Amino acid sequence: MISLMPAARDLKVRPLAGIFGLCAVLLSPQAALALDEGVTRSHGYSYFGNLDYPADYPHLNYVNPDAPKGGELSLAASGTFDSLNPYSRKGRAGALTTLQYDRLFESSDDGVGQYYGVLAESLEYDEGRNYVIFHLRPEATFWDGTPVTAEDVVYSHRLFIEQGLPSYAQAVGRMVTGAEALDDHTVKFTFNPEVTRRSLIETVGSTPVFSKAWFEADESRRLDEPRLEVAVGSGPYKLDSYDINRRIVYKRRDDYWGKDLPFNVGRNNFDTIRVEYFADQTAAFEGFKAGEYTLRIESDPKLWATAYDFPKLNEGVIVRDEIPDGSPPTPSGFVFNLGKPQFSDKNVRKALALAFNFEWANESLLFGLNSPRNSFTQGTPLEAQGLPEGDELAFLQALGEVVPEDLLSEPAVTVHESNPARLNDRRNLRKAAKLLDEAGWPVGDGNVRRNAEGQTLKVDFPYPSNLPTSTATMIETYVQNLQAIGVDATAEKVDPAQYTLRSRERDYDMVYSTRYGSFLSTGGGLSQMYGSEEAAFSLFNPAGLASPLVDAIIEASFDTDNQADQDMALKALDRALRYEFFVIPVGYIADHWVAYYDMYEYPENLPPYSLGYLDLWWINPEKEAALKAKGALR
Repeated sequence: MISLMPAARDLKVRPLAGIFGLCAVLLSPQAALALDEGVTRSHGYSYFGNLDYPADYPHLNYVNPDAPKGGELSLAASGTFDSLNPYSRKGRAGALTTLQYDRLFESSDDGVGQYYGVLAESLEYDEGRNYVIFHLRPEATFWDGTPVTAEDVVYSHRLFIEQGLPSYAQAVGRMVTGAEALDDHTVKFTFNPEVTRRSLIETVGSTPVFSKAWFEADESRRLDEPRLEVAVGSGPYKLDSYDINRRIVYKRRDDYWGKDLPFNVGRNNFDTIRVEYFADQTAAFEGFKAGEYTLRIESDPKLWATAYDFPKLNEGVIVRDEIPDGSPPTPSGFVFNLGKPQFSDKNVRKALALAFNFEWANESLLFGLNSPRNSFTQGTPLEAQGLPEGDELAFLQALGEVVPEDLLSEPAVTVHESNPARLNDRRNLRKAAKLLDEAGWPVGDGNVRRNAEGQTLKVDFPYPSNLPTSTATMIETYVQNLQAIGVDATAEKVDPAQYTLRSRERDYDMVYSTRYGSFLSTGGGLSQMYGSEEAAFSLFNPAGLASPLVDAIIEASFDTDNQADQDMALKALDRALRYEFFVIPVGYIADHWVAYYDMYEYPENLPPYSLGYLDLWWINPEKEAALKAKGALR
C-alpha cells in the first residue's frame, strides 16, 4: 500500500498498521461471497482472498473484549510542533493527530495484509480488480453530527491527489483513474488497467476520510499547509486541548459512531490520551520519573541498562517490561544521499561503512543490547542467505541483463565485523583507506582526501538535538573515524524543526534515518520506498535510491499469484537492496522496551506485529486508585 505517513514524529508508533504489508495467504472459503460474473463482495479484503475473521466475527482475537474504559494514557514527545495537520508538506505536526480520522477499512495486526471494514460495511470488486465499490455504513458520522458520505470519501481522495505528499500523489494518480459517489453511501474507484493490481484496493480503502463541508467552508483550508485548526473527522478521539510545544490532549468521543463495531470491541479504551512535550530525551526521562507522563517506550539502550533504578521502580510503582516484537526490525541506519556525486561509486560507500564500528558502539554505547542487522527482512523467511539458488536463482536469471553477475555469484551482503575493544579498528580503517585510494580519493593537503579536481571527500551529517544520547554519540564517534581516514566529515547537531526541513529537502550528505520500512509482502509501498519513479522526492526514500535492478524485482513481485512465489521474489528484493549498499545498518532491539506506572494492563495474546499500547491496553481502576492513594500519580 502507498504510505500516507505524516511528517516526522517523536513517538515510536506505527501510524498506519499494515502500510507496506499486503496480503499473501491462501484462499479461505469463509473469506468472501462470490457474486455473479466474477464479482466478489465481502466484509473485508486481502489480495489472495483469505480473511481469518468471518463476516460475523464478534471481535479481534487479540483484544480483551471486556477491557474497562476510562483513565488516561499519557506519553512523551521531544522537540516541538507548529501544526495539528499531520498531512502537511510543511511544518512539524503534533503527535497522534491521525487518531481523529477513520478509514474505509483497517488492517488487523495478526494477519499480514488483511483488512476489515470500518466506515465501509462491505466492498465488491471484479475478478480483474478494475474497480472497487465500497458500501458505507449509514450510521457513520463525523464528530459534528453530520453523516459520512460517499462524497466525503471522494473529496478526501482528491485532496491527497492534489495537495498530498508528492510521492503519494504521483503514485496514486497513476493508479486511480476515477472516483465517484454512486449514491450517498456508495463510492466507486476505477483503476488504471496498465498498472499492477497490487495495492489498488488497499490504498484507496486506507485513505483517511475528512469532512468535505469543513474544507469547503473556508477556502484557505488546505491539506498541504500547517495549521492549528483540526479538520473534522469521524474517528474515536478528538482534539481536546493543546499548548504549543508543551502538550496535546485527545479525548475519546462518547458519541463515537463506531465504538460497537466488531473491529473496535476491546479497543480505544482510554478516556484521554495526553502527549507531553520535552526539550530533549534527558528532560523526557526525568519527566517520566516525576510522573508527568505514565507510559514510556524506551529506545535508548543506555537508559534501559543503567537508568531504571530509582525509587518508584524499586517500590513497584513503575513496571519495567520487555515484550516480544514479532515484526522484522525497521531498516534504520546511516543513509547515503545518492544524489551527491561523492557517493556515486559503491566502493566509496563501502569504504565509508568500514569506518563504522558497530561492535564497539554496541558494547560501549548500547550496553550490548542491540543485535546486528544485515537484512531488510531480518529474522523472517524472506531474509536472503548465502548464494541465490533454486527458485530464487531462476527468478533472478529470468530478469535478464538488469541483474549483475556478481549478485548471482556472491553471497548476500552482510555487515562487516569490527573489534569491539577499540573505536578505531585499524584493520578496517586500513581497508577503507585502500578502497578510497583506488576510487580516486587519495589523501592530500591537510591530510584530507581529495579527488582529481581537488574537491574534498565531504560528508555533512546533520542530526536532531532530540535524538537519544546513545544514537547521537554513535554518529559523533562514526564521524571521528571518518576524519581519521582523511574524510572531510562533520556531525552537525540541529534543532528538530530545522532537521525536519533539511530532511524534506535532502540537505545532507548522510543522515540517520528510520524512514525505510521492512516488508512481509509486496505492494505499491515498496515502490514508494525503494523505487525509481518517486526517488527524486519521496520522503520515504531518503537515499534517493533509483535502481533498475530493484525496480525490476519489485515489478516482478507484483505479478506473483501465490504465497511461495511472492516470498521468493521478496527474498530476491532483500538481496538486491543489500547489494545496492545505500544504508549502513546500525543494529536493532529485538523486544519492545516499555516502562509504565503499574495501572496499565494489556492482552495476554498481543498480536505479533503491534505493541498496541494506544488502542489495546487499558487501565485497571483498582491499581489506579492504589497509586493515587500512595500519592504516586499527579
